Formats: sequence, structure tokens, C-alpha cells
Amino acid sequence: MLTYRTLWAALAMAVLVVLVPGWFWVWLGLLAAAVLVDFFACASPRKVQVVREETRPTRIGEQATAVTRLENLGARALRGWAKDGWQPTAGARNGLQRLRIGPEGSELMQVQLVPQRRGQLRSEHLSIRSVGPLGLAGRQVVHRVPHTLQVLPEFASRKHLPSKLRRLRELDGATAVQLPGAGTEFDSLRDYVRGDDVRSIDWRATARRQDAAGQHLVVRTWRPERDRRVILCLDASRTSAARIADEPRLDAGIEASLLLGALASHAGDRVEFLSFAREVTARASSSERGIFLNVLSTAVSRVEPALVEADFSQLPGEVSAITAHKSLVVILTAVDSPSLHEGLLPVLPALTAKHRVVVASVRSPELVEQAADRRTVSGVYAAAAAERSIIEAEAAAAELGAMGVDVVQAVPDQLPAALADCYIRLKATGKL
Repeated sequence: MLTYRTLWAALAMAVLVVLVPGWFWVWLGLLAAAVLVDFFACASPRKVQVVREETRPTRIGEQATAVTRLENLGARALRGWAKDGWQPTAGARNGLQRLRIGPEGSELMQVQLVPQRRGQLRSEHLSIRSVGPLGLAGRQVVHRVPHTLQVLPEFASRKHLPSKLRRLRELDGATAVQLPGAGTEFDSLRDYVRGDDVRSIDWRATARRQDAAGQHLVVRTWRPERDRRVILCLDASRTSAARIADEPRLDAGIEASLLLGALASHAGDRVEFLSFAREVTARASSSERGIFLNVLSTAVSRVEPALVEADFSQLPGEVSAITAHKSLVVILTAVDSPSLHEGLLPVLPALTAKHRVVVASVRSPELVEQAADRRTVSGVYAAAAAERSIIEAEAAAAELGAMGVDVVQAVPDQLPAALADCYIRLKATGKL
């Protein structure tokens, strides 16, 4: 392998050939001899052992460092370059680095990565180029030693978690229950105040708390039920690949799953997650070892949309395999999908008979804008199509509501918070 320095040496020799034409073969022989000597003098890159060090998982947009140890097993010093072959979405900032490793020495190659997509990113090889002392020639070898980096979702909706947890704590036995059935775990006793449900009065405690001033009514306070099942079902079929607001529909479903999963696990509920298309593609459970948010993030990071129709008929069996008790089943799918009537609606009675079902769907903000733009003839036709899509989505939501299903629709950046609010509302009204 020749380097650019060889080219510059040849150009300089061309000037000498013009000045002394009779010495052409002499100059050419000298250049060839220098190249050969430099080639055999450089260290062999084959004698470099590449050791990949494990890289901790990171999130989209966060910086990670991929560390590779290069050990020179030869007797010559190696000088040259090394290039780590990360895929473009890994965002490698210094994939090409200069090397200088002494005989039987080692060096750490640290590549700064800023990944732009979730999932498992890979570097399939590392190329090492060794050059001679003159820099005219060298050798290059590609070491097929893969390196992987697990990239977790961004979880931008994490900012809503503190406020949602604060609302849950306010519900946790702060006031007497105003609605029947809204909690069965006894918390404490307190004096009756105007507006409390008379059914919450504890007559025995009231009788014990008599004094000279008279009788004080005492009410029981309750806390919302804990240890409930929350089952998150993420649709990863072809409808999840549609782009809404410049991101796949699946990404909004992942964000909503992460926020609701973290919220429910903090509330003491048992959370199960599964993604599905024709079959279940990923699972996670709060009963697994480790922090559940990390477990769930790792599971959803591997989910990719499959270009097939979703098989909703498997959901009742999957939910029954998880639990036989009443649970909150959250299905994250597209309400405006043409396959809704053929796929999801027929299986809902089997779910609503035992469980509380919530269907969460992403609403396209572009449809509202398109429906309002009627300045041109083509704009009128586009607005009519957008209006039709909106009406069909509202009709599908009304049909789901008639079946006892709670429907949550919001634009992508608002869907996680809206779904969390629905969970808190159900918990506050004792419907879980």
C-alpha cells in the first residue's frame, strides 16, 4: 500500500528527471528501493490484538465512549492509523485516530459516540494501517472484531414523571373517599367535614370519641388500591411505521409506555409489557431483577415496526397467561387504522369482560392543519380528505367508548402525559 507521501516524492523526482534526463532509471530505482525498504520496515498490523471493552447502554443523544484496547504483539514499534467502523447513526466523532504503539505495548482507542437512533448499534470491524519510518508505504489489515452499543429510547416524557407522582401521592390517603368503591385499603381516621360521603362515617369510632362538648363524627380515609396489574400492549405492526410529526408512530407509543410503566411501578402496581405484530416480539416485567425503567427501556429499544398486519386475536390469550384477575390493559395502536374493525374490535369483548381496557392512539396534528387550509382547489380536496379521516377516527373512538373502552388520543408529544392522566383518573375513581 502506497501513501500520499509517495506521490509527492514521485512529483519531486519528475523535476529531477527534467533537469537530468539521462538519470531517469536511477531516480526511479531509488524511489522503488525506498518504497520497498519502507514497506518491509513497518510493523505488521496482523500482530495487533484487538480487545473490545464492554460499553454501557446509553440513550439517544447522550454521549458514550467505545473503548478498544490495541496490543502490539510484534517486536517493532507500530505507527499509523486506526479506524473504527461504526455505522453512521452511531455518531462517531473521532472514528479515525493516529496510532503509535511500542514493541509489545498497548494503547487504548476511545471513540466518542452520540447515537441518533435506538436499538443495537454495531461496529463490525476495526482497520489498522501501519506505515514505515519514511511514510512512503505501509500495510493495512481489517480486524473482524464486532463491537456493540445498546441505545435506549430518549424518554423525553421523563419530565412529566415528578408531577404525575405528586398527583398520585395526593390521592394516596390524603382525603376521605368521595366515591363508592374508590379504594379498599384503610388508611386512617379523621373528623368529619362538610362534603364527606356519609357512607365513610365510622360509627364505632364516633361512639368512642364522645366528650362534654358533644359527639364528633369520625370518617375513615382510604388509599387507592396497590398491587394491581397494568399490562401494556404495544402495536408494532405496519401502522406503527407511519410517520406523524416527523417521527414514527411507534416512537410515541414507546414514550407513552415508558412514562406509564414508570408511573405505575412507582405506585406499587405490577407492570407487564409486550409488543406484538403477528407474534409477540418483546416482553418486560416489573418482577424482573433490576430497576424496572431500565428493564423496560432495554426491551423497547429492540422493537422495530414489522411491515405486516397486527394479529390482535392473540391479545386475550396473552393477557390470560399473565393474570386471571382484573387488570388495566392498555393497547397502544392506531384508532384510525382501516384494520381496526377487522382486527381489534372483535377481540375487545373478551378483554372488557374481565379487565379495564384503554386504547391509546396518536393523533396527527397535520390533519387539523390540512383540514383548515382551503385557499386553493387542491387544498379544498386535501381538506375534505383530512375531514373524512378525522370523522372516521372520531367514529371509531365513539364505537370503542360504547364497548366500555377508554380512548386516549393526543398528538405525539402530548400522548404520554395524556395516558398517564387517564391512569391517575381511573385510580382516583376506583375503577382499577
